[in-house]
Amino acid sequence: MKDIILTTFNARYTHTAIGLRYLYANLSELQDRAHIIEFVINSSVADAVEVILAHQPKIIGIGAYIWNAQEVHELIEILKKVAPEIFIVLGGPEASYFPHRVDFSQADFIIQGEGDIAFYALSKQLLNGTIPSEKIIKAPIVELKNIALPYDYYDDHDIKHRYCYVEASRGCPFTCEFCLSSIDKKVREIPINIFLTILEKLWQRGVRNFKFIDRTFNLSIAYAIQILDFFLMKEGEYFVHFEVVPDHFPQELKDRIARFAPASLQLEVGIQTLDSQIAHNIHRRLNIPKIKENLLFLRDHTKAHLHVDLIVGLPGESIEGFGRNLNMLYDMSHCEIQIGILKKLSGTTLSRHDEIFGMVYSDKPPYDILQNDLIPFEQMQKMKRFARFWDLVYNSGNFKKTSLLLWKDGDVFSGFYAFSLWLYAQTESTWQISLDRLAGLLYRYLTTVLNEEPIMLKRFMIDDIMCERGRKLPAFLQENHQSKAPKENLLKLNKRQLKHTKENNEIG
Repeated sequence: MKDIILTTFNARYTHTAIGLRYLYANLSELQDRAHIIEFVINSSVADAVEVILAHQPKIIGIGAYIWNAQEVHELIEILKKVAPEIFIVLGGPEASYFPHRVDFSQADFIIQGEGDIAFYALSKQLLNGTIPSEKIIKAPIVELKNIALPYDYYDDHDIKHRYCYVEASRGCPFTCEFCLSSIDKKVREIPINIFLTILEKLWQRGVRNFKFIDRTFNLSIAYAIQILDFFLMKEGEYFVHFEVVPDHFPQELKDRIARFAPASLQLEVGIQTLDSQIAHNIHRRLNIPKIKENLLFLRDHTKAHLHVDLIVGLPGESIEGFGRNLNMLYDMSHCEIQIGILKKLSGTTLSRHDEIFGMVYSDKPPYDILQNDLIPFEQMQKMKRFARFWDLVYNSGNFKKTSLLLWKDGDVFSGFYAFSLWLYAQTESTWQISLDRLAGLLYRYLTTVLNEEPIMLKRFMIDDIMCERGRKLPAFLQENHQSKAPKENLLKLNKRQLKHTKENNEIG
């Protein structure tokens, strides 16, 4: 039996909730009375309630995020019906900012901000019989050097089967209006000697997949270099993910990035737009010459896997403008490009553009834009399908050679847009399209619409699909395939990233 249950719904089974572990680490003398239970979205919420109540808790702390807001609402609703005596404490970014567009009103307390210490203080009060009069608790910003860290609370199962998230810093100095991180402009770092000790301990326990959640990893170059040096001194297979700003790569940082083995390092590079006026509209810093210089260096002189992103629906940006951005970014990087749809999160200042640019958003998570003055609803729907198909065909790495045939004239946006319209007309869906079916549809489009030569096209598709060990070819390609030994360089940690390496990104 546990008096305190810490719980949330993760987006995937392979994910872990670092936030819950921070709360647990800072419970001090209450820690023995607490337990972490993680669920996955789309699982039965009633079953989750049953598991939680089996521990007979007095307090349930729940992490609310954009991806699990509906499940959290249902969890609170059921708990209050069957166990109304239990105190429900809600935290996380989806609970921290008003207005709440999902009903969390039945929660007993809501902690706004960083709850590492605030949750402990509240739990201590409640267990001692003191009930605060205020439902909303505004938690102060914490200094990472002054709180207990969560890394001892990844168990052996987490290490073997799931991502172990780490953070070296919190906060972001930039002011991008669509991002909640811009609210916390004070960047706080864990002292580097302490953080390197944490990394070494995780490494010794067997962690080989490190996903950093810092918003601006390369803000402090001296700090970043010491972390990169830690991994460069390690031998064997590992995978490290950092989120970086695109215009801050001094030479000493470039030199280290260039030393990483293929697909062992992934850099998520926030671009969002390459239009200076649009960037100005949303208070985003944009140095295009420096961005281009750095992306070309990363593309041509390193083996890092680049994951860059663009957003559809920004205030004042048309579809034609987005298309130019995509073409420019593809030319600069030839890498994985995540196409996102603008979301209006509570707490951000995006709403100031609503009247000027006719911005209309869904009130249901993830609060995607529905239309604006330049992109009507029907066109926005097409762009959402474009983004989904782009991820399935190009970003997945499953058709690295074949997809290049969709834009042989160099106009990436127009070529793929035409294909996405055709593909949706065939499927009337963007989900549950198997790899075999997608391969067949892509083959049919390229041969019947773009008049590609079938024999050559089948050779490209075979090379693409058989890039990953253990795959079985679709039936229409099997007659053209001569069995070869599978490539030995595909690592279990980073199959998707290795599909994007140069040898798999060129038509021979």
